[in-house]
Amino acid sequence: MTPLVCKRCLYTSDHPLGVYIDDQGICSGCRIHEEKDSLDWAFRWSRLEKLVKPYRSTDRRNYDCIVPVSGGQDSYFILHIVKERLKLNPLLVTYNKYWNTPVGIRNLANLRIRFNCDILIQNVNPVSVKKIVKETIRQLGSIYWHCIAGQTVFPVQTAVRYKIPLIIWGAHQGVEQVGMFSHEHEVEMTRRYRKEHDLMGQEADDLVTHFNTLTESDIWQYRYPDDGALNEVGVRGIYLGNFIRWDPLAQHRQMVDMHDYQAARFTRTFDIYDYVDCFNYMNIHDRIKIKKHGFSKVTDHACREIRHGRLSREHAVDLVRYYEMQPSLSDSMFFDWLGVDSRSFDFSLDSVCGHDIDFKSEGCMSDFYPEANDSLGVFDQNSGYITIGKGWPV
Repeated sequence: MTPLVCKRCLYTSDHPLGVYIDDQGICSGCRIHEEKDSLDWAFRWSRLEKLVKPYRSTDRRNYDCIVPVSGGQDSYFILHIVKERLKLNPLLVTYNKYWNTPVGIRNLANLRIRFNCDILIQNVNPVSVKKIVKETIRQLGSIYWHCIAGQTVFPVQTAVRYKIPLIIWGAHQGVEQVGMFSHEHEVEMTRRYRKEHDLMGQEADDLVTHFNTLTESDIWQYRYPDDGALNEVGVRGIYLGNFIRWDPLAQHRQMVDMHDYQAARFTRTFDIYDYVDCFNYMNIHDRIKIKKHGFSKVTDHACREIRHGRLSREHAVDLVRYYEMQPSLSDSMFFDWLGVDSRSFDFSLDSVCGHDIDFKSEGCMSDFYPEANDSLGVFDQNSGYITIGKGWPV
């Protein structure tokens, strides 16, 4: 059956997160976005203040909350809200994906310094990481399972270990993209959503089979704490996007001005702020996304800007036509790191991906984001991955 297409944005009814298109031809993501112009955000902010109040450490012997961070995306804005507006004392946690860019390491170091926060970094044995990546390519057609699994489980493990019950995230993907929930539902972090959507239905233990070489020693650090441990500490994860009118472009520009967040240009999207910390997300990972789902990250960025009224649907279509057909950079770095060649990689992908994509340029590029005129070393293949970066001269 031919999927329905939203008349307002570019999403279709076969979106992997699930999109409902109503009898007026408007998708659920656009409908929920309309709430941003009708909700009483002052009231919702007061609800957030009341929610976090019981979690403040009265004797300052523990942290008030945990904030997952990286060298890209919305980490700066989350910390701005948590530290400078809510006046909480957070413990920062980050998962090392090993595909770090120079600008990502720089942004993470600058973040720790600017906000004066303690941070824990999880470095899983890279031999195990490579084994997991090979297996998730074969089973799921994904190189990014380990990144998402680590980024979503290490904060929860840390909450249990240090008895810090409150985890504060940015925006909920299901709310922002496809309108899976209303902002007023105030949906929180769950094990079920993580498995079904973030992890593509595969927990760490599900990866170990009789047909591969993965063992307990490879996957145990990606295992979600059991309900007993979670309930004993009272762990919960809230999303700021339910209480603040979420606008990534405006927020990023604010953080560039206030806290010197650095952006960078990509070849496969017009957005210059998201994922600047990773060599692979907007490159080979994005190439896989379009093979699996028929659209790439530039469509997500375009739909977001249509909804915020900064981009017409016609202009968005032109941008997507141009960017989604661009070749990905740094693929050779990934193949060298993983120890595979491009032919075996593509063979594995073809068995689980349904779209045949011919990468060639068409359409025209737009300077939608004029601020970043320099790649800032993001795709400097002479530097290679910065596998571990403790700091940066800032």
